[in-house]
Amino acid sequence: MKSLKTIFGALAVAGLLTFSLNANAQENGNRDENGNIVRGSYESNKFWDNWFLTVGAGANATYGPGLDFKIGGLGVQASVGKWITPTVGLRFGYSGVKNAFDLKSHRWNSQMADSEFDQHYVHFDVLWNAIDAIWGYKETRFYKLIPYLQAGYLRVQDSDNEWGLGAGLINSFRLGKHVDFFIDLNINVGRSEIYNIYEYPSAESKFARLTSLQAGFTINFGKTGFVRHTSVAPAVVPLPFTLDQYNALQDRVNALEAENAALKNEIAALKNRAPEVVYRDVMIASPATLYFDSNSSKLSVREKAHLDFYIENVLAKTSNEVTVYGHADKNTGNEAINTRIAGKRADVVKDYIVSKGIDANRVKVENCGDKNNQFGNPFQLNRCVVIK
Repeated sequence: MKSLKTIFGALAVAGLLTFSLNANAQENGNRDENGNIVRGSYESNKFWDNWFLTVGAGANATYGPGLDFKIGGLGVQASVGKWITPTVGLRFGYSGVKNAFDLKSHRWNSQMADSEFDQHYVHFDVLWNAIDAIWGYKETRFYKLIPYLQAGYLRVQDSDNEWGLGAGLINSFRLGKHVDFFIDLNINVGRSEIYNIYEYPSAESKFARLTSLQAGFTINFGKTGFVRHTSVAPAVVPLPFTLDQYNALQDRVNALEAENAALKNEIAALKNRAPEVVYRDVMIASPATLYFDSNSSKLSVREKAHLDFYIENVLAKTSNEVTVYGHADKNTGNEAINTRIAGKRADVVKDYIVSKGIDANRVKVENCGDKNNQFGNPFQLNRCVVIK
């Protein structure tokens, strides 16, 4: 029993620490211009959207009145479910375990001193995404803490089917858009009789508890994620006009009509005017800005086209020196990672310029890391290289 409490306690502390650190670190993007957390409302969640499949395995143990704590055999689980909202989900699943228990005293039932059994459990679960509920929905959040309640049918060996109740805590870690890794701590309860446990005469509880700690993967299929409704400004209903207000508006309408008539006459005159050829010199001025994807130093096809145009129309027509400033978004990663990626972005741009025939001595490089986030919000604009 002490071992079980130790396991529960360690997992609870780890879950709370991870919950606090990750939730606070990842809430960027969930706030409006006033710094308030943004929640719902969301566009309709169609039937085939946000489904998931889970498969896992791990260890389990049974404990109850008159039992010594003992780690049992292998437990497996599989389920299919759907997120109804970003914070509420439902799933239907199966859990199967091979378990064992030791009686504290053999004198009550010596033939059951070392009991082994198979248990099958078909259950229905209600899930609650605690982090999204508190800190606001974010599809790319790495960590989620999901407590749940469950109910279903238990069958142990050849005993009759009977209702079982349970609860659990899922620690989910995002590996990609469609794959998560999870650690699931679960406890479900059944009557001691179905496990053939002979209770002590003084035992108060008539129930045995089966706990399991399993790990596995969640596969998300269908359309994933939720989209918030766009904000719509409320309609403004004006108060009744006074006579002076009405006359002022009428004068304004008359003035606009006269201006419109004059513009029509000017357009007609321009259409009838003979065309003339005008030659102008176009100067392309520095600076130029090139943007990169998150954690990437690769120039996209679009940004290469922009850089080619800048090289051809600015660098190739002057002999001036330029400086390539590498930047990174300080709201993603840490300082060391951002300094490395900013420097790599600047080097990639310089190498590309030199490959187009520009003297390398004319191109200087400066690594700004994430110290000079000049573009503010949205932060993606700071994943860039500026040429001056």
